[in-house]
Amino acid sequence: MALAPHILRPPCARDCVADCRKNFYAGHTMRAEPHKISSEGELYAAALRALMRRAHSTFELRAYLERRALESSVEKGAVRRVLARLKQENLMDDARYALDFARSRASGRRQGGRRISLELRKRGVPDRHIDAAIAQVFTDLDEAALVRKVIERRTRAARGPFDARKAASVYRTLLRAGFDPAVIRRELRALPLPEAAKDLPG
Repeated sequence: MALAPHILRPPCARDCVADCRKNFYAGHTMRAEPHKISSEGELYAAALRALMRRAHSTFELRAYLERRALESSVEKGAVRRVLARLKQENLMDDARYALDFARSRASGRRQGGRRISLELRKRGVPDRHIDAAIAQVFTDLDEAALVRKVIERRTRAARGPFDARKAASVYRTLLRAGFDPAVIRRELRALPLPEAAKDLPG
């Protein structure tokens, strides 16, 4: 005599196993909440560790410390005092941060002033520091020369003739990198194949 299906296995057993597995893996992938800090000294030490890992703008470091601090510590102004101390000790400076960031992005990643400015604004750097950093970096670096390097690399890597479609693709790439559209057009039109760049915008 065959046993009824519900005796062999409860109807919900498969679902229970699946739920257990899902909860097990979810529990192992979830990131634990960071340990909350209550004292000003611990906040200062956490700030130093963060700055040792990489440079931060004031805005970034404030947000980080406010996430780490107990709410009562934030209300008492501990984060504000830690930031003031770091600035007084010359361990944090938005003007220096903006300049170092702009130099790194321009020379290392070949990004233009517009893109770098946008990235610095995302990090909460005041406009006056951004403008000063961009002006200094692109006085030291020739933006047109950076654009030419990208164009030369793309033309060497291109398969087949460098036609209008490829020129438009390079134009869009450089535009996304934040270079001045007028500079991009001028450098593309200076190529020995001017027909390739004749249909560029502007």
